[in-house]
Amino acid sequence: MYRRILVPVSGLAGDRRAIDLAAAICSSGETWLTLVYVVEVPQRYALDSELPDQIEQGTSVLEAAASYAQKVARGRWKRITTELLQARVAAAAIVDEAIERAADAIIMATTSRWHLGVLTQGETLPYILDNAPCDVVVIRVASESETRT
Repeated sequence: MYRRILVPVSGLAGDRRAIDLAAAICSSGETWLTLVYVVEVPQRYALDSELPDQIEQGTSVLEAAASYAQKVARGRWKRITTELLQARVAAAAIVDEAIERAADAIIMATTSRWHLGVLTQGETLPYILDNAPCDVVVIRVASESETRT
């Protein structure tokens, strides 16, 4: 049973799927849920630069995700916390946060896309799978072209 779950959010539809999965996995009110949004800071800026538009977007995404988590869990969470991080690379920040919070699991959503003729999930997922100090549970969200009506 997971007692500390970290869910990276980005403002996409997959966020709700990851939160739903986290809620389904947790059966008691003893689980701490941490929702994380990472603002990736370009190399041309200092890491602690003020990026008001990105910070505003991240805050909005975290508020929506926390509200959704509260609705779907119905008492499953002991506590919901949100964390807005600034980092050069989102994946490293997510792993560092999992270490800092002693997470038992990272639950995240991903999508597949074609890049240079290869089907990929991007750079974040492989890094987290290789470096996370805890279980990683991934849900691949089907693209609209893959869903059947």
